[in-house]
Amino acid sequence: MTQATDSTVLVLQRTYPASRERVFDAWTNPEVMRIWYTAGPTWSTPVAESDLRVGGAYRVSMQDPDSGDIHSASGKYTEVDRPSKVVFTWAWETPSASTEVGTPSLVTLEFLEADGATTVVLTHSGLADAKDRDSHGHGWNGCFDNLGTRVFTS
Repeated sequence: MTQATDSTVLVLQRTYPASRERVFDAWTNPEVMRIWYTAGPTWSTPVAESDLRVGGAYRVSMQDPDSGDIHSASGKYTEVDRPSKVVFTWAWETPSASTEVGTPSLVTLEFLEADGATTVVLTHSGLADAKDRDSHGHGWNGCFDNLGTRVFTS
């Protein structure tokens, strides 16, 4: 589900057939992140790093196999409450159509468990404009899809 609350905020949610501990760890454990953390179904994740603590850094790189282009983002964890919530800054290391290199935004992930499944609610705020919000929505939906098919297949 995609919900735009305004032109600079993106809200998405997806449910997976797993405990919130497993889903939380998939978002924060570099070994698992390398399996799925990419925007396209055929893309790879050559770099996934995570120092999961407040003030700790993360970095993820996604590679498009068709063009060979690598898109990298990094930031710092600002809140870690395992297994219910993680908040981190997000900044591209390469420019996009509407975002300058290093322009930070904020990603909040909430993990809600019910009936043996976990719903991830992603709120990405501080985006440049509606175009940037929609572009990130496309990418995050790809990530959500990959998490489901590569890690939590039903």
